[in-house]
Amino acid sequence: MPDGMMMKKLVLLAAIGPAALLAAGPAEAQRRGESREVFEAMRSGKLLPVREIEHRIVPSMRDAQYLGFDFDSGTGIYTLKFLRDGNVIWVEVDGHSGQVIGRSGR
Repeated sequence: MPDGMMMKKLVLLAAIGPAALLAAGPAEAQRRGESREVFEAMRSGKLLPVREIEHRIVPSMRDAQYLGFDFDSGTGIYTLKFLRDGNVIWVEVDGHSGQVIGRSGR
């Protein structure tokens, strides 16, 4: 049987737990909705998968280390991040056409 202090902790966790889940609910639901939209856009061919974007862009970045990507579901833009000689390079790619639409860094 839990002692008094342990019982207080259990009661506190029981009270806080559901409130924390409710507070995170809307944001999590929005992310799930966006993920579903992105999945459907890729499945229908309206949006290229990140692997296809990487296949097109990474080989063109000679002597640069590929670090990963970000994706903006609102605009459909992939931002690929590279490192070359201590400089960070961002390459923005239209997820619908696969065309490079912007680049920053050296």
